Amino acid sequence: MHVDRVAELQRWQDSGAVWEVISRKGRSVTVALLRCDGGEELERFTSDDPQLLEFIGDRLSSTESRWR
Repeated sequence: MHVDRVAELQRWQDSGAVWEVISRKGRSVTVALLRCDGGEELERFTSDDPQLLEFIGDRLSSTESRWR
């Protein structure tokens, strides 16, 4: 089953919650989904989806501007 991680992160940040890059290895990224206050981690996933990598860019979290 394919999960659209870009849509998931977009919904997550649109609802006021925070996502954070935990690690980058080669062409994959591990992302943590955090509560709205940026505290407790609720979920974590690793993906090598090129669209997700493009969406995240060089950001470390959803609190950073996409275009620096």
